[in-house]
Amino acid sequence: MSHKAWMKTVPTENCDVLMTFPDTTDDHTLLWLLNHIRLGIPELIVQVRHHKHTRVYAFFVTATYESLLRGADEIGLRKPVKAEFGGGMRSFSCEEDYIYENIENELFFFTSQERQNIIRYWLENLRAKQGESLHNIHFLEGQPIIPELAARGVIQQLFPLHEQRILRRLMKSWVQAVCEAQPLGEFPSRTGGGFLGDFGAGRGPTPVQLVPSVPQTSQDISCVVFAIFNVVWATLFLEEWKRRGAEFAYKWGTLDTPAESIEEPRPQFRGMKRISPVTSAEEFYYPPWKRLLFQCLVSLPVCLACLILVFLLMLGCFQLQ
Repeated sequence: MSHKAWMKTVPTENCDVLMTFPDTTDDHTLLWLLNHIRLGIPELIVQVRHHKHTRVYAFFVTATYESLLRGADEIGLRKPVKAEFGGGMRSFSCEEDYIYENIENELFFFTSQERQNIIRYWLENLRAKQGESLHNIHFLEGQPIIPELAARGVIQQLFPLHEQRILRRLMKSWVQAVCEAQPLGEFPSRTGGGFLGDFGAGRGPTPVQLVPSVPQTSQDISCVVFAIFNVVWATLFLEEWKRRGAEFAYKWGTLDTPAESIEEPRPQFRGMKRISPVTSAEEFYYPPWKRLLFQCLVSLPVCLACLILVFLLMLGCFQLQ
């Protein structure tokens, strides 16, 4: 089922993240996960809906403005500060929320991407208690629930939705516009299109294309000159795009916010819980000596056995020849 089917069937103004399930999912699984989300993440608002054509259930997830503010404080989301308080970008703090631009405007303070990042952070940090299980899935204490269920196929899809008002504005200012510049300042998720747009605008015809019938010597000289031109142009273009990318990242508040800072380890990772000596945060830790032991007793013997087998087969081929 495509994402567009959900967007056209059900209004999405009150939904930031959509979670869908296979059509074979039973009611016990849906109720188990729904109760865990509502008890473990009370900030979230979850609506259960059913797609009548495919008979697939989905969770429409969103949050109130006050909850999003607390989430922004929790993940250290960087937001622009008002000029009278010094300007620039600063990690959001609920205790000093009055210093941030557009804090009074619930509709425009958070971008769609920022709302979805906060909700995704909460969902991926929903952790299991000791001894919890769902059917044949047994969770470790403190293990993230949502990534594990997605890896096992219990959750079919987990993806963010565009806001309809933004899509309509994008349709007018970009798709339906003629000879207009790409609205990169309004849509942070369109940076790839901006690169291609600038790349296409920066390209030009080659000297050989402009003069098709010239002597061989002139063609050789033209090719050398054009090769040098390409090297210089490519270097200057990429450096200019880096500057523009840094400018957009600063405007959008993502310059010093790597994606890894809000991502959980992969669901298949196993280890014991400990306090990180670097960040002082709780994390899963797998001792290096266990990894080294596995490499010496399993990985290394298997690799050596494969190499010996290949060597013997190669000798056999030589002997047959």
